[in-house]
Amino acid sequence: MLSLAQLKSQLPCVLKNTDFPSLGEKYEGKIRDNYTQGDRRILIVTDKVSAFDRVLGYIPFKGQVLNQMARFWFDQTKNICGNHALSFPDPNVVVGKQCKALPVEMVVRGYLTGTTSTSAWYNYSKGVRDFCDNKLPDGMKKDQKFVHPIITPSTKALHGNHDESVAPQVLLDRKLVTKEQLDYLMKVAMELYLKGVEICAKQGIILVDTKYEFGLDNNDEIILIDEIHTPDSSRFWKSATYQQNFEAGLNQDNINKEYLRIWLADRGYMGDGPVPNIPEEVIIETA
Repeated sequence: MLSLAQLKSQLPCVLKNTDFPSLGEKYEGKIRDNYTQGDRRILIVTDKVSAFDRVLGYIPFKGQVLNQMARFWFDQTKNICGNHALSFPDPNVVVGKQCKALPVEMVVRGYLTGTTSTSAWYNYSKGVRDFCDNKLPDGMKKDQKFVHPIITPSTKALHGNHDESVAPQVLLDRKLVTKEQLDYLMKVAMELYLKGVEICAKQGIILVDTKYEFGLDNNDEIILIDEIHTPDSSRFWKSATYQQNFEAGLNQDNINKEYLRIWLADRGYMGDGPVPNIPEEVIIETA
C-alpha cells in the first residue's frame, strides 16, 4: 500500500485527459476517453473523480485501480455474462468490442444506504416506501441489510445530467429495452452481484451495492460493458467493523469514493451549484 507521502507526491502527475487522433474518433465520458476503430473501442481510464454526476477533480492512480479491478472481475464473471474486454495493453487501457450501449443501468443493492438522490437511503429517509417497485418496511435504519438484495434500475443520463431511479416497468414504457432484454438484465445483474458478494466476503469486504451497464454486440447479444465492481461503480465496506458501526449509528468504513460523497454532502453539495474547493488532504484520503 502506498504511503500518504507517496500519494501526495503524485498529485501533480494525475492523468487528466488524452489526445490520440491516430486511435480513431474520440468520445469523452465522465471518466473514460473512448476511441473508436471499426468494431473495436479503446477506453483509456483517466484519474478523474466524479460524484453526484459531476466531475470534481483527480485522484492519483485512480484510473489504474479502476481498470485493473474491472479486469479481475470481468474474468471472474465471464461464465455468468460475456463482456466487452478483449485486451489490456496498459494499466489504464482496455481494448473492447464496439457495442451499442443500452440506455439503462442495473443497480443492485444489498443495504439501505447512500447519499445521492437515486440512493435507497436518501429516498427512504424522505418517506419513500415503494422504491423502484421494491416494497420497503417502516422502521429500517441507515446501512441496514435487506432481507434480499433489491434491483433499482436507473436511466442513463446524458453527460452533465442526473440519472433517475425508476421501476422496471418504466424502462418498458419508455421503450428503452424490450421485455425479453429486461428479464435477462434483471436475472444477470442479480447473479453478478451475488458472485461479487461471495468473492468479496472471503476478503473481509462487503459488496454493498453496485451498478452494471450492458450493450449489444455485433450479434445483438447482451454483454457487460464499461466496468464491474470498481470503487466508482460500487460501494464496499469493511465487514469487520460493519455491525459495530451500524449499531452505533456511525459511518461505515468505506473502500470507495463514498468518503468524498459524504464530505461533499456534509457541506451541502448534492450536484447542483458551484463545487466546493476540495482540500488536498481530502483528495489523498479518498485515494
